[in-house]
Amino acid sequence: MNAMTRRVVIATAAISMAVSLSACGKAGEGDKGEGAGKDGGLGKTIGLLLPENKTTRYETFDRPIIEKKIKALCSDCEVKYNNAAQDIETQKKQFDALVTQGVKVIILDAVDFNATKSWITTAAKQGVKVVAYDRLAEGPISAYVSYDNEKIGNLQGEALVKALGDKAKDANVVMINGSPTDPNAGFFKKGAEDVLKKETKKIVYTQDIPDWSPDEANKKMGAAIDSLGKDGFQGVYSANDGMAGGIITALKKQNIKVPVGGQDAELAGLQRVLSGDQAFSIYKQIKPEAETTAEIAVRILKGEKFDDLAPTKVDSISGEFKATPSKLYDAQVVTKDNIASTVIKDEVYKASEICTADFKKACEAAGIK
Repeated sequence: MNAMTRRVVIATAAISMAVSLSACGKAGEGDKGEGAGKDGGLGKTIGLLLPENKTTRYETFDRPIIEKKIKALCSDCEVKYNNAAQDIETQKKQFDALVTQGVKVIILDAVDFNATKSWITTAAKQGVKVVAYDRLAEGPISAYVSYDNEKIGNLQGEALVKALGDKAKDANVVMINGSPTDPNAGFFKKGAEDVLKKETKKIVYTQDIPDWSPDEANKKMGAAIDSLGKDGFQGVYSANDGMAGGIITALKKQNIKVPVGGQDAELAGLQRVLSGDQAFSIYKQIKPEAETTAEIAVRILKGEKFDDLAPTKVDSISGEFKATPSKLYDAQVVTKDNIASTVIKDEVYKASEICTADFKKACEAAGIK
């Protein structure tokens, strides 16, 4: 079964989802008793658990956007926030603490999607609703908000092929993939592989990087160079910008210049794109994803329906949990030619933040003022 078939299912399958969630009410409806929206105390509390802080987006964008939107929709709501710093046991303790405290709605971006099944199942029996954010978690979740992640992988592969130009058909490619505990990394990898296997000569080296670690990506890129030789590859796929930074450092150390891609449109990544060190990034509009998640959480807390916010149905990775109401956003490739019309236009970063002294000339060349 391919990823799209697995993820988008027929509407009638929603019946099975409703049955699986019977212990905690119908999807889109909050508890009317203890912890419901009109109660005081923790009845007005939403938990927010993010997975790591090595990727700059979580603390810089996701958290403040979600908190701001929740406050805008529910002025007397409180957000209980924790970051797991990529530790599964830490996140489990954070999750269990929220349940013990009586929090009835939790936004969860899981460190390890497989680990969450028992947590969410136990919590559901106590009337706790979980909204999976950015990463699809195993268990009877009430909603899921993310991106079409396999399509993002397609975009990464296509952008790398474009960067290789006429050399693409004869190019050997190194793949440095994301964390094996993050289900999105698998979708990115599959989407990119589908393109690269058709459009390039061969994927000659591939590694998954625990914790999305730039340092580990740097080491693996060094190992790839040692194994393949300086001329043994013509392009590098990096699953995100943070790892791309480590990869490019390893390449520069050996005086190797080949196209390297990335993802997340991080500030440092965009600067590398402008300077020519990085070929592209992927711009995912975090604000819509974060705000939709916040609104779904608030509606669940208030016992309101949210069908209009989550029109797609997605099965869990294992296939055990069916037809979760979901919203999947699209993304786009960012190069030096469209940074101004995407990231800057959407006020993710100001031109002054990107165009520091070291990148002033590159900005001017790209028409960024």
